[in-house]
Amino acid sequence: MNKIVILGGTGFVGRHLCEHLARQVPGCRLVVPTRRRANGLALQVLPQVTLAQADVHDATSLASVLGGADAVVNLVAILHGDAASFERAHVQLPRQLAAACVQARVRRVVHVSALGVAPQAPSLYLRSKAAGEAVWQQAAAQHGLDIALLRPSVIFGSDDRFTNLFAGLQRLFPVLPLGGAEAQFQPVWVGDVAQAITQCLSTQALPGPVIECAGPHVLSLRQLVQQVGEMAGCRRPVIGLPESLAMAQATLLGLLPGEPLMSRDNVRSMQVPNVASGQLPGLSALGIQASPLAMMASHFNPPDPRQR
Repeated sequence: MNKIVILGGTGFVGRHLCEHLARQVPGCRLVVPTRRRANGLALQVLPQVTLAQADVHDATSLASVLGGADAVVNLVAILHGDAASFERAHVQLPRQLAAACVQARVRRVVHVSALGVAPQAPSLYLRSKAAGEAVWQQAAAQHGLDIALLRPSVIFGSDDRFTNLFAGLQRLFPVLPLGGAEAQFQPVWVGDVAQAITQCLSTQALPGPVIECAGPHVLSLRQLVQQVGEMAGCRRPVIGLPESLAMAQATLLGLLPGEPLMSRDNVRSMQVPNVASGQLPGLSALGIQASPLAMMASHFNPPDPRQR
């Protein structure tokens, strides 16, 4: 492939994907549209990456960046917002992007969704993600687009917000009250997700239109937090909160400045196990052996260079 357009390329997964593609697909041009070039400073060290100043929600801008593209990766997603925000990011954007791909004759599209999506799911996030998948499935049926829908569990990595947040909270507080403590996850390494996307871009025959990206172990949120605390050397007792108190906690956290640590919609999402069904192709179908959360131990507790 000569040109791959990556929407959401300046985010956590996008940065790792660009680095991975730069190593695995030499000579390929990676175009990352962004409204503010400053958001992509970390990518400018990669000679294969071109930052294109564009608003992907604008049809004209979208058409301009897709010109001559061989494939598109859509990583755009939000975790917090109202119904209109989720609709715009998870449904309207895929609809616009699908139309632009048809117009630009882009055949291969990799769209990153999430485990647990369903039209009747309890949260706006999961329902809107399901509606976004339906947009792509309709585009594939009507226009012959070659679509890969990846459904990851929570994604971890050395620079993620999720595990580093819980490590930081345990360094600060002696006890951690936690809503959704028994919610189930199957955390997946960002490097494995990047490899899965790369495989979907380069493989002629995909194992299926929907691929589940999950790690080797199912953990409750309590276990996940405790494992992170243990690796960081600051494990604290976790007090699970009932749903009513979890909702109250999320409401209070939502009043804090900046991006909320937890929202009421997040609590509703955790009512659905964020684990692979086992009925759809997974990472192994792409030849990837999933990495465990324990690999983060060296990040939280790096070896002392004086002992080398």
